[in-house]
Amino acid sequence: MTIESDPSYPAHWEADVVLRDGGTARIRPITTEDAGRLVSFYEQVSDESKYYRFFAPYPRLSDRDVRRFTHHDYVDRVGLAATIGGEFIGTVRYDRIGPDGRPASAPADEAEVAFLVQDAHQGRGVASALLEHIGAVARERGIRRFAAEVLPANSKMIKVFTDVGYQQKRSFEDGSVHLTLDLEPTAESLAVQRAREQRAEAHSVQRLLAPGSVAVIGVSRSGAGVGAAALRNLRDSGFHGHLYAVNEAVTRDLLDGVRAYRSVGAIDAPVDLAVIAVPAERVPDAVAACGEHGVQGLVVLSAGYGESGPDGLARQRELVRQVRSYGMRLIGPNAYGVINTAPEVELNASLTPAPMPMRGRIGLFTQSGAIGIALLSALLRRGEGLSSFVSAGNRADVSGNDILQYWYDDETTDVALLYLETLGNPRKFTRLARRTAAVKPVVVAKGGRHTPAGHVVPGTRLPEATVSALLRQAGVIRVDTVTELVDVGLLLAAQPLPAGPRVAILGNSESLGILTYDACLAQGLRPLPPLDLTTAAAPEDFRAALAAALASDDCDAVVVTAIPWVSEHALADDLADALREAVAEVPGKPVAVVHVELGALVEALSATRGLPHPAPSRTRDAAPDPAPQDPAGPVAARPASEDRIPSYPAAERAVRALAEAVRYGQWRRGLAEGGYVPEFEDVDEAGAADQLAGLLADVDEGAVLTLAEWDARELLARYGITVRSALPAPSADAAVRAAAILGYPVALKTTAPHLRHRADLGGVRLDLANEAGLRRSYEELTDLLGKPAELQPVVQAMVPRGVDTVVRSVIDPAAGAVLSFGLAGVASELLGDTAHRLVPATDRDAAGLIRSIRAAPLLFGWRGSDPVDTPALEELLLRLSRLVDDHPEVIGVSLEPVVVAAEGLSVLSATVRVAHPPARGDLGPRTLPSY
Repeated sequence: MTIESDPSYPAHWEADVVLRDGGTARIRPITTEDAGRLVSFYEQVSDESKYYRFFAPYPRLSDRDVRRFTHHDYVDRVGLAATIGGEFIGTVRYDRIGPDGRPASAPADEAEVAFLVQDAHQGRGVASALLEHIGAVARERGIRRFAAEVLPANSKMIKVFTDVGYQQKRSFEDGSVHLTLDLEPTAESLAVQRAREQRAEAHSVQRLLAPGSVAVIGVSRSGAGVGAAALRNLRDSGFHGHLYAVNEAVTRDLLDGVRAYRSVGAIDAPVDLAVIAVPAERVPDAVAACGEHGVQGLVVLSAGYGESGPDGLARQRELVRQVRSYGMRLIGPNAYGVINTAPEVELNASLTPAPMPMRGRIGLFTQSGAIGIALLSALLRRGEGLSSFVSAGNRADVSGNDILQYWYDDETTDVALLYLETLGNPRKFTRLARRTAAVKPVVVAKGGRHTPAGHVVPGTRLPEATVSALLRQAGVIRVDTVTELVDVGLLLAAQPLPAGPRVAILGNSESLGILTYDACLAQGLRPLPPLDLTTAAAPEDFRAALAAALASDDCDAVVVTAIPWVSEHALADDLADALREAVAEVPGKPVAVVHVELGALVEALSATRGLPHPAPSRTRDAAPDPAPQDPAGPVAARPASEDRIPSYPAAERAVRALAEAVRYGQWRRGLAEGGYVPEFEDVDEAGAADQLAGLLADVDEGAVLTLAEWDARELLARYGITVRSALPAPSADAAVRAAAILGYPVALKTTAPHLRHRADLGGVRLDLANEAGLRRSYEELTDLLGKPAELQPVVQAMVPRGVDTVVRSVIDPAAGAVLSFGLAGVASELLGDTAHRLVPATDRDAAGLIRSIRAAPLLFGWRGSDPVDTPALEELLLRLSRLVDDHPEVIGVSLEPVVVAAEGLSVLSATVRVAHPPARGDLGPRTLPSY
């Protein structure tokens, strides 16, 4: 069914979802063309499930049933199906009913709902996903309640309804359980939905990173090429599962010591993960073979997709559709691969040759293969290990959001490092990152400011500085380079979080200590005077000084500086041991080392020298290799040292990493204080909804309406935001009449777009106390700037003097609603001195917002001036946040200026833009991105 064949078909209801076990399914409306699929589906449902659905034996569907279940108007009668491979695995439908329980149309707002899930797919979360989606459809069609009749013995279906989190009523009538669900989303229903989303998406990634068996498709017989390299890396990593090679022209049982097959279908055992390394034009056949064989996930190394132009982009979209139609997840295409160093897995399904990265506590995600190589090399060189690594290439399916879901409760990952070229869905990313950052650090290096080829995710119109501010609000540590990504990651993985910004500095070079001291001040830290141990200091002197600093209550972290001795190599190990002894003696505070040309010390501090290199456990399906192995050849993942101390070749790098740890620690401690979104009793949410519906009744989809001044004032007033009246003054006489109504003193100002909010151009006259002054100012304005018709002057009553500010909210297509604050005037605009928070804002967000601009001291009594009423300003921000959060139709609000006085504030002007909201948002049912 297509929109062309049936214009009423709601294509926006189609969605791919991740199920509880990590597989995927497609949810879509049922159409008249689905009769055959419905009958086939019903035939595969057990008699017991049919009985539970129809309350009686019901072995087959009649022609009348088939017609009823496949013909819908998509308003009063709706049916959705969950499909895999094009076949139904579950269905749900609703029928609108009136108070008497009989079929009805709007304005009736209740509907009967019923499910049926194929027995083979029960327990996978199919019914829960269908309930989320049919609930969203019902709300869209004006239905507010679902009614359901369930047999008492059907405990699984009762649990689906009771666990969803909606407000509900339950009764027992005529031998069945009667349930009524209020479809208005609640905090509990949203929490349930997001918890299910996290578990499902995390499980889908786990299936990719911990497979029991792997097939590499596209292994050349010559041993050359990407496929052969991936196979060797899997074999040499000591992968604990079954390993297979696939080449359609293979003529022998083994390829590179691994059992070989002509096709995936010829493998007489399950395959969990397939690594595809064939030319792009042959990938669809490989995907189809994997889908038919029941493969759970794919890593597509093949290039020739979105990165290659429009044709490749179309090929990439079709690849995603094909992969998801079989219920699989995809890493790639154009991927570099995945690594999992867990001792029970030891998976290297990537192009990274042996040796495997060491086992560690850092999780690493990159979009770029080249950056991935650089990061792996940097971590290995500095003695740090990984828990997992994903390089997703064009990330057409699995993205950084999915990996964050996995890392959130992955006990082997303590620090999450991500190199991202695009954020895709910043609103979801910041939501997931905030939750993850509450339990472990999330460090992000973001690449280009524009969407590169191959990444077909929606872009964001937000400035880069705004995106950075929103990430930091979510607790994300934002760095600018991959070098900083490694620097910060090393410190966070190896050291505890600092309790505050006080830093002790000690070392054998006064100059290096001073450089470190300056770097601390530049990063906003509070350094103590450096302790110079002199160049004659021995390792024992370092140990004693470090132990004393760590034991002191005057510091929260220590930076050790070191320059070479004459015999550097002889003392490097001794110094590293001395520093580790001090840390072990007085644990609990972070330590970083700044060195100058002390390569041996770096190696000693990372504790990588002398570690045993265990031989890999042979992959189960790898035959004995007839060729002798190099004694120093392939090694399995080995653990990184647990007592590492990060070292840096420059003071600025060490201090930057430490400063990020300090700020992150402060953010974590701030979470304990909490924050809440206040409820305002005087808010008229229903009235605002009705007003917006009326205003948008004649507005086309996609069009934007800027509200007339009186409409904007009325809408804002429903949320307790009062905008001062301004009366038009097309002539001097009209200005005098307006002043008589408002009362002197008054202000005269222009409202022409090119002069609006530009007091510096002379378009504003204040404190006009009488008619003569008003007429004189009117004449000056028109002589200076133009005719009244061009200037559009208005008269407004004077308000108490204060600080002029600007409050705005804008809806970004990717990030959602963003609340912004700054001081009015060209200086703030020129310097970009504006702060941002995501909506809905909490009380802590509002307080932090007004304090985070550089000009904030002007609000708090700068140079003897009176402090302004910041509580009133915070309340205004929270009221505006509530408005745009309650009504997605409001896509832009600008309050400028907002004059904040010593007591109270005045909103002098408001601009409101509205449009029809998108059909689904981040608060809608769980879906995978559709590109």
